[in-house]
Amino acid sequence: MSEDAVQIIARGARAEAEAAAQAIDADPALEMVTYSILEEDEDKGLWRIDAFPTTTEEAEGLTRCLADFPGMITVVEKLADADWLAMALSGLPPVRAGRFFVYGAHDKGRAPTNAVTLRIEAGAAFGTGHHGTTVGCLLAYDTLLKRRRFNRVLDVGAGTGVLAIAAARTGTPIAVGTDIDRPSVRIAGENAKLNRAANARFVYASGLGHRDVRVQAPYDLVFANILAAPLVALAQDIKGALKPGGIAILSGLLRTQERRVFAAYQSRGFRLARRIHRDAWSALVLVRA
Repeated sequence: MSEDAVQIIARGARAEAEAAAQAIDADPALEMVTYSILEEDEDKGLWRIDAFPTTTEEAEGLTRCLADFPGMITVVEKLADADWLAMALSGLPPVRAGRFFVYGAHDKGRAPTNAVTLRIEAGAAFGTGHHGTTVGCLLAYDTLLKRRRFNRVLDVGAGTGVLAIAAARTGTPIAVGTDIDRPSVRIAGENAKLNRAANARFVYASGLGHRDVRVQAPYDLVFANILAAPLVALAQDIKGALKPGGIAILSGLLRTQERRVFAAYQSRGFRLARRIHRDAWSALVLVRA
């Protein structure tokens, strides 16, 4: 861990910000870095990247990467010695995505009665429901649920478990989530208990080879809200995990990365059913032939 927790903030025009985000995604040394990209000021056309390195090496790598984009103004801010993540989350409003209402403990009293409510406590895991990629996945899933139900759902890179829990809460009897981060697996399990989603189970696993993942295959639906590079690398494994006619909801990719990711799946017999854009992010709904 780095001696002092820092946040790296970079601001610039959309094209420059998206190019910088692509560079971060493409750098193997920054594969595990948590960052977000969003539109900060629509009138000024100002976009912003917020990155949260956890080691000195990550902080230095991010600084070097962003230095290649002179149109981005980058600052490094030291975070106070406090539970800054919990403080930040406490200020986030609840999110409505179709029938789903995602909220934290601080908004418990605001949950509507006409929604599938998902109480998600993030801790150190990704996926509060506020990020454009998570919202896109929930919106895509909400639309699919209007036509069919899914008996077996796999959530690759589950983070807080919000997507697997959403499946469990809407009638899926078997919902399996995986993550390469042990704290995330623990947090996802805790969130499943909070939401009384006993049929959502989470395992620590890299890839789709874990026994608890294979034993439930083939799946009707696979969520993969990760990053563009691992989405491409997992294309064949995700195909193998799906039933013929099964659906993959892919996100964690920028709009500029859609073509690259879709090409990897199209070559394996997937067709594009829908795309959803939220800010600079994209969610792809693909059907296995």
